[in-house]
Amino acid sequence: MPNGLIAEDSLRVHPEGLALSLTLPWYRSLWLSSVGSLRVTIDGTEVPADDIAFELKGVRYTLDQLPDQSDVLWYLQEHPQLIVRREAPIALGGTHRVEIFGELRLPYMQIAPGKDGGPGMYVPNFVRQSFTLTATDRDAAPPALVSDVPPPPAATDEDPFKLGLTLYSASAEFRAGWFDFDGLLDRVAELGIGPGIEIVASQVLPTYPIVSDEFVAGWRAAFDKHGFDASSFGANLDMGRRRDRDMTPDEEFEFSEVMFQGAKKLGFPLVRIQSAKPELLRRLLPVAEKLNLKLAYEIHAPMGPNADAVLKVRDTYAELDSPLLGFVADFSSTMHSMSPTLLRAVQRAGLDDEALAKLQAIWATDATMQERQQEFIGYLKGRDFDPGRLGSFAHLAFNMHGHVAPQEWADIMPQILHVHAKFYDIDESGLEPAIDYPELVRVFVENGYRGYWSSEWEGHAFAELGEVDPLVLVRKQHDLIRRSMRELQPA
Repeated sequence: MPNGLIAEDSLRVHPEGLALSLTLPWYRSLWLSSVGSLRVTIDGTEVPADDIAFELKGVRYTLDQLPDQSDVLWYLQEHPQLIVRREAPIALGGTHRVEIFGELRLPYMQIAPGKDGGPGMYVPNFVRQSFTLTATDRDAAPPALVSDVPPPPAATDEDPFKLGLTLYSASAEFRAGWFDFDGLLDRVAELGIGPGIEIVASQVLPTYPIVSDEFVAGWRAAFDKHGFDASSFGANLDMGRRRDRDMTPDEEFEFSEVMFQGAKKLGFPLVRIQSAKPELLRRLLPVAEKLNLKLAYEIHAPMGPNADAVLKVRDTYAELDSPLLGFVADFSSTMHSMSPTLLRAVQRAGLDDEALAKLQAIWATDATMQERQQEFIGYLKGRDFDPGRLGSFAHLAFNMHGHVAPQEWADIMPQILHVHAKFYDIDESGLEPAIDYPELVRVFVENGYRGYWSSEWEGHAFAELGEVDPLVLVRKQHDLIRRSMRELQPA
């Protein structure tokens, strides 16, 4: 999805001057405290901060108040207004040159914890946009969707895996308002995807981290309508929710416990956890036992099953010795090359062929993620290229793509409770060009995995909105997985 705060329909008429309808430049909801700075230029003149107000749900904040709003959620589908005071209001249909700069931090992506009670370091996201916009009073209409997709092959008892998806796959379209929650589930059913449904709580819950009774009622009605199964509840841990310090251990426990209770209300058997700190797990395990929830720590790029950090989790699991503890295998860890979708995105942001080749060469080394990030950022600066032009992806190109061998998953197969079948592209031959799906299917079948494979299209992180239909791609990936499974079955 575009890493943007504004779009073609963002400039709005307003009695105080003008307003910009903002879009959250990320794929999950964030606390307003995540916004560090905003700057706006109109027709070549930078607007003084005192002439800008941020309005969300009818409440106005000055820009310097935003970092303190750690209890105010900017829900993914909300479009607050950035109100710019002017001597006279702009006219409907008038055109203006608008430039915006924003700096955010991602409160669950910690680079380093805080010291001596101070705040930690978190992955930043920089947004720079410049458009000539026409003033309007309404949102742009969503495009028509493809409907003539043939039905999928029927699942059989011989299929070793159940298939489903995480609704995260449609992040950009959900953020843009092309679907409400019910409409998104209707679209999944229309394309024959399922039966497993996984959610990221911070993305779909308007009352995150709390699951409201209203959300439960809508959820159950949709599941009764379509015959879906709840497969995995994705729980983040917003350690950097406050700007002045990280969460305390008690706050981490309380935040996680609330989400466990919500997962149970929705009927999920499993929670994907982000943190496996030993003390936190010791406190959470009795909660999981009471609620009969499995807890699965996600192994995600750049780590694999035998990374040092994961080995520590395995040691903690051995100490706690509970069948409720396991892992989510995310196939971003086991890529043989960088995603073409990512490479196209950074090329659009200004990287030339030499820089693209350098990016891929650095990615392929065995250096640590941080070392590779810093080498690439240093390379960009050495060429007088501002890494901020890439938004968060000067960092996330290495976080999101790992190159561990697929065979390593066999080392922990009995503890793999759920699979994120991560993918970015499906090419003309029906294959994922950066991830060897037939080999992954072979490894998991031969080593006895029999749970859900939840399709997770993450191309939205790099593709432009409307560039592809992600749910049609999920259907194509399901066809690839089914084909790979059945090629291993006896004739």
